[in-house]
Amino acid sequence: MLVKLPWTRHADEDRPEAGLPEPNQSEQTIAPPGKTPGKGRPTPKRKEAAGGRRGPVPPAPLTGAEARARRKALAGPKLSRAERKAQSAQRREKQSQARERMMAGDEAYLLARDKGPVRAYVRDVVDSRRSLAGAFMPIAFVMIGASLLAPQYQVLATPAMLVLLVAMVVEGVWLGRKVNNMVLAKFPDTAETGFGLAWYAFTRSTQMRRMRVPKPRVTPKDKGAV
Repeated sequence: MLVKLPWTRHADEDRPEAGLPEPNQSEQTIAPPGKTPGKGRPTPKRKEAAGGRRGPVPPAPLTGAEARARRKALAGPKLSRAERKAQSAQRREKQSQARERMMAGDEAYLLARDKGPVRAYVRDVVDSRRSLAGAFMPIAFVMIGASLLAPQYQVLATPAMLVLLVAMVVEGVWLGRKVNNMVLAKFPDTAETGFGLAWYAFTRSTQMRRMRVPKPRVTPKDKGAV
């Protein structure tokens, strides 16, 4: 029987790790230098990483000539001069036809702001009346030309322009209210009323008749028919 004396120590006690729990095997696993640890999920396949694109990915062009050749291949066969002219003429013809349809008021070719029976009725109301706003540009050009030719008229041109602008604003407010009332009387269930419709009527009235899009369907002689 061995008696352990106070000044004696067992050999196992000299080891610092004695009495400590053994670490888990997974904690002892250390990635070797130069190796990236795993992401915890399988690496996606090349087809999955490419978004399902089939076929090999073409390498990037190394020279400018190679890039131009690749663009030409993607653009398709090169057209001759006659074919290009015919293509341009066909494109211009389509644009001209679309312009004519839009000027004629075809709903399929109108802008979004001009579509609908309410907007067509507002255009007829504006086109069937003469307005001071429509004559603003010609009057302004006459005043500017007169002030340039005769400097003494410059003193009168500025107040005359201010009076004309105030008259345009008053006329625009009156026209907006009148158009809204007429639209409500003709289309009682419509929601196209208010400032937007009044502004649409005012902006059309400020344009000269020959520059309005679509073209006017009525004239001032048809005022009573609208």
